Amino acid sequence: MMTPALPKGTRDFLPEELARRKFIFRTIESVFERFAYQAIETPAMESLDSLLGKYGDDGDKLLFKVLNNGDFLAKADQEALAAKDADRLAPSISKRGLRYDLTVPFARFAVMHQHEIQLPFKRYQIQPVWRADRPQKGRYQEFYQCDADVLGSESLSYEAELVQIYDRVFAELQLPVTIRINNRKILSGIAEVLGCEKLFTQMTVAIDKLDKIGWEGVSAELMHAGFSEDQSARLRNLLEMRHPEELAEALAQSQTGSLGLRELARVKNYLETYEFANEFEFDLTLARGLSYYTGCIFEVVAREMAYGSIGGGGRYDDLTGIFGMPGNSGVGISFGADRIYDVMLALDRFPQSLGSELHLLFIALDEESHSYAFRHMSQIRLAGYRCDLYPEPAKMKKQMKYANARQVPFVAIAGESERNAGIFSVKNMASGEQNNMDVKALIDLLKNLS
Repeated sequence: MMTPALPKGTRDFLPEELARRKFIFRTIESVFERFAYQAIETPAMESLDSLLGKYGDDGDKLLFKVLNNGDFLAKADQEALAAKDADRLAPSISKRGLRYDLTVPFARFAVMHQHEIQLPFKRYQIQPVWRADRPQKGRYQEFYQCDADVLGSESLSYEAELVQIYDRVFAELQLPVTIRINNRKILSGIAEVLGCEKLFTQMTVAIDKLDKIGWEGVSAELMHAGFSEDQSARLRNLLEMRHPEELAEALAQSQTGSLGLRELARVKNYLETYEFANEFEFDLTLARGLSYYTGCIFEVVAREMAYGSIGGGGRYDDLTGIFGMPGNSGVGISFGADRIYDVMLALDRFPQSLGSELHLLFIALDEESHSYAFRHMSQIRLAGYRCDLYPEPAKMKKQMKYANARQVPFVAIAGESERNAGIFSVKNMASGEQNNMDVKALIDLLKNLS
């Protein structure tokens, strides 16, 4: 007999857990739509050619590859197979992969449907993604992302708008956060003044790990990548600057870095009169390791517990160019729904009632009363209330035990006397009070409940 098991890094969700997840999704979706974003969906699988090279070397290693259909070894690179060289073998046995995020598939979508959408195109997408990461607390191999992106405009008003979306969503979830912002052009300017432009990617990947491995770990990675001790020390001094104004003089000789500072100032100008419900701050150590970001970048962390990033995003200047549609700048953000779920659960921030619980359970004491209850149950449902009928006229104790387990506020009991009188004996499960009611009175009772 097979022992049931889940693949590592994945989870089941019970009805109560799923109700909480849907509460998060509905809240995010509602805000997206208020800001005029339109929903799309893309397949779970993408061509590997579409995915590889978009997330940096570390990201490429985390792609789930899907074996070719049928005899996938028939066209395998035999030399690579004999040498057990996985990197060389993979392209010959796998042409597809599970999506790593929703941004690259969106870029591919936009190119394929460029004659069916109007630019700038504001889209949102709530779907699962997969990463072959080592499962640990707050990190899963299958998880949902909730993305909002704008394609086809360089206006920095969209950066400001996305900051507002973050602020509004977490305010409505009653989850205090810090929204961090930086600009990759500033980091590029830092690499320029340090004389290590060719090591820019390695620098940003290392900086992105600062909160996990500390400066000693970052410095070790930088030295391994080719930084000198002096460059590493100067980088640390620059990263410790907490205000853009401090950087202006240090980056005065870098046109790119200075442009990044001006862009940051422009975003802040758009938000000058906006009243934040959450904290909003500049963080020079924010790097976002994904290689396609080119301008402003964002990250969100919970203020009341340390749990890593629960949201992030940024500006990407020409992601659609790799699919044959150059010159379309885009910017977007993502909500890490699974991490948000974990944080809200730990902090007890979910509403007590999430709209999925039963309002009423019918209980029948005999077969004829069971049919009687079934017929009347449809009237309760048509009135918009969630109700159910115990599947058989079992012993009262057994049915009431089920009602208690489902935490039903009211039970409608039907026996011969109730059936003959056209009523139900309705019990308030909290108070124990019991009254006879017809269906109209029962609906009125449920109206008061809601």
